[in-house]
Amino acid sequence: MKKVIMAIGGHIGDAELTAGGVLASMSLEGHKIVTVALTGGEKGNPPHIDVDTYRIQKEREAKEFAEMLGGEAVVLPYKDGELPDNEEVRFMVADIIRKYKPDVVITHWKNSMHKDHSLTHKIVKDAKFYAALPGFKRENPPHYAAGPFYAENWEDPEGFHPYYYVKVSKEGFKLWQKAIETHWFTTGSKSFKYKEYYEALMAVRGKEARTDYAVAFDVDYTSKKVVRDSF
Repeated sequence: MKKVIMAIGGHIGDAELTAGGVLASMSLEGHKIVTVALTGGEKGNPPHIDVDTYRIQKEREAKEFAEMLGGEAVVLPYKDGELPDNEEVRFMVADIIRKYKPDVVITHWKNSMHKDHSLTHKIVKDAKFYAALPGFKRENPPHYAAGPFYAENWEDPEGFHPYYYVKVSKEGFKLWQKAIETHWFTTGSKSFKYKEYYEALMAVRGKEARTDYAVAFDVDYTSKKVVRDSF
């Protein structure tokens, strides 16, 4: 049964880095991939490119990455560092969930050094709730998605505990390695070795999961329940 996997980040590139190995692997299995960025992430522009020009480049990068996985990229109009904490953005994300009908939603963990990340966490949780309730009358009918699953991110470490491991195939890892290079900052940043870090992290989590590569996710405390009929 083919699924729709939606990964929602605060900036273009967040979801592609943190959950990209899983997205690539699942795309090769024939599943539909949708990446959503609530802002452009354009203020991390390189010295030779102004912020507005880099925004255009980032949107192109999001599209190229998604297309390499046979999927789609959605970018909201908000500016990097200026994501609003209001109902408008929550219903915008809820409408995207209703439109694409994902089986699973992935996003940021709740604690982060970056305000857009922690706010995205809250927005997605509310949006998922709004998307599922029939009482909210929108253009598309209600839709329930599993999750959110919170992807491991070096900027969101406080309180994050690997709980749910998803294997990344060798072919998926190779596809991700190629696709992530469409995002300039993952290889061109002077402040952090993004691609190398997530390559290594997938290898570490893979060994923990008794395989080659994996991505670790956390879930809400109330979701950490294992129910058995007996021991």
